[in-house]
Amino acid sequence: MKQILQNARSGDLQLAEVPPPALGSGQILIQNHYSVVSPGTDKLAMSFARKSLLAKARSRPDLVDQVIRKVRQEGPLPTYRSAMNKLDAPQPLGYSSAGVVLAVADDVHRFAPGDRVACAGAGYANHAEIIVVPENLVALVPESVGLEQAAFATLGAIALQGVRIAEPGLGEVAAVVGLGLIGQLTVQLLVANGCRVLGIDLDKSRIQEALQQGAEWGASPEELKDGWAAEATEGLGVDFSVVTASAKDSGPIALSASLCRHGGRVVVVGAMPLELDRRTFYEKELSLRLSMSYGPGRYDRRYEELGLDYPLPFVRWTENRNLQAFLALVAAQRIHPDQLDTATVDFQQAVSAYEGLAQGTQRSLAVVFQYGETPDLSRTQKTGGSARKRTGDRVGVGFLGAGNYAKAVLLPALADIKNVDPITLVTGTGPSGQRTAERFSFAQFGTDPKTILDDDQIDLVFITTRHNLHAQQAVDSLEAGKAVWLEKPVGLQREQVRTVEQSVRRTEGFLMVGYNRRFSSHARAIHETFRNRQSPMTIQYTVAAGPPPRDTWITDLEEGGGRILGECCHFVDLCTYLVGELPHRVFATHSGLNTEIDDSTTILMSWPDGSAATIHYLARAAGDLPKERFEVSCGQVTATCDNFRQTRIHGSSGGVRKMNQDKGQATALAETLAAIRKGEPSPISIEEILSVSETTFAILESQQSGRAIPIGEEP
Repeated sequence: MKQILQNARSGDLQLAEVPPPALGSGQILIQNHYSVVSPGTDKLAMSFARKSLLAKARSRPDLVDQVIRKVRQEGPLPTYRSAMNKLDAPQPLGYSSAGVVLAVADDVHRFAPGDRVACAGAGYANHAEIIVVPENLVALVPESVGLEQAAFATLGAIALQGVRIAEPGLGEVAAVVGLGLIGQLTVQLLVANGCRVLGIDLDKSRIQEALQQGAEWGASPEELKDGWAAEATEGLGVDFSVVTASAKDSGPIALSASLCRHGGRVVVVGAMPLELDRRTFYEKELSLRLSMSYGPGRYDRRYEELGLDYPLPFVRWTENRNLQAFLALVAAQRIHPDQLDTATVDFQQAVSAYEGLAQGTQRSLAVVFQYGETPDLSRTQKTGGSARKRTGDRVGVGFLGAGNYAKAVLLPALADIKNVDPITLVTGTGPSGQRTAERFSFAQFGTDPKTILDDDQIDLVFITTRHNLHAQQAVDSLEAGKAVWLEKPVGLQREQVRTVEQSVRRTEGFLMVGYNRRFSSHARAIHETFRNRQSPMTIQYTVAAGPPPRDTWITDLEEGGGRILGECCHFVDLCTYLVGELPHRVFATHSGLNTEIDDSTTILMSWPDGSAATIHYLARAAGDLPKERFEVSCGQVTATCDNFRQTRIHGSSGGVRKMNQDKGQATALAETLAAIRKGEPSPISIEEILSVSETTFAILESQQSGRAIPIGEEP
């Protein structure tokens, strides 16, 4: 299928041929018939992408601060790779479309193949022939509404939410500042609501169009006469103003405030700085209100991705209900997207249409892409990379998933290892897979995991997908006769881990889990220091993790499992490696009162030989602390490691110091591939892998019960 993509580094546009996206839980597979380009939003995105790196940095000082912190923590090379990966990722464009349902996930019940639907959401309702969209971002299109009009539903919902925030009353006088696409729809909505509207814009043609949409007055800011308020509002001013313009300063807000009567409302829909003149707002007792995109549910992952709706009696108008309301207004012929100044363009001409917007030669209010014949639904594509020449010492590799960690760490490290053949890379969406596959020389890429499982050229499967998929994908790969590198965690429930264990033992398969810290030069230097110890070991491990990320799958218990299962397993494994035995008991306690915003945890692990490790996982530590620091003491010798960049051995000679972090990934990969070539067991035994998983489950159980939990015993 075809999709328009933008290079985040250069801003270049490409109408790319990519596989259709994979259909996930709670999602709907849709063939687009129309999608709408919003000149304001999309021109901003293009403008930012086409800035130089220095200009990008100047416009986003918050991101510069993040980069500086990352350099201090991890070193220049990991920071550079991470930044370049983000800039190298192709950016999908578009967020408002309409089409026909091709398929639905098993847990979707409100839609069926053949339904005509309107779609919303950046990253979902893309300019592409085939899209997948979560259920709450899809609305049925009434029979009387054409799909070309329905494609405006997302933009209509944005305008509608701004109107709702304004709380217009029948007969009130309203100003709409900025008469672009959202502004014109706002004019129509206010007129339908019984308001008298003043339209304001710098472009006279936009003013004329607003008058055609039903505005009673129209003017540019310079042309607005001092006597207008006296004529239209008896000198009082407008009841409220909706700012739909985007600007580099707060001039539109200041204009709105000057137009408002005493006690009026200013509603901001467009993007601009909020630098307010307090005196005007104070003397008139104005209220400033901000409208959040499509409505309640926006930016809430639980609503948008997981399909958890807000109860109607408590939240009357959500994103989805705003979409439905706009479509109902179109069906009732109260709103008329077809009356707007738009240009309908064949999707094959998408790049030239965008260039016309960027250069100012495309003057229409909006561009509507029209999609033609049925697209190619093949879920695998060749990259032009060389096919594998099978020999005894070469390892064919397939990758399931290619997120930031895989692109910044695993794939670059794998590329440095000889006798590796990258065969197939599979991701959830085609664009992300295409660029990654080309960059790391995979022969093909796609969105169907079976492509990897059915390929006898692939010896080793890397599983770097979301955590809830790990166990089943590991089992499927083992049963297909593949060696498996499985990123942590193994599973989110004990039963999932047992299923993986049973598959390993039944198939006598090769399973490596990405517990990389034990392969670090720092960890190995410390391990060697205490290799012949005669007394128990004590470990103090402090992790300045920072607050839990909000609205992300990682902390979702069903999909990511939370940070104990997903991250603390690393520290459990490293402590186990340093002690040299499997732990037999764990006690853990919460330090934070609300784990959604503070999942700080103290963990005490103990071993049969008397060794003990205390892990302090801190969500509220100072940001300038090393993210990881551990101290190991035994037999009058103490070793300390700061962030895997510097290790000191106190009471003995030796130590490690590096410019960049060494968390062991490169060594772990090299030893894994060497073991596969030689027919040797995994570098981490199945017993150790199972112990780490069981320990993390025991940590959660101890937190809940308030008691120490034995490890390795049936719960």
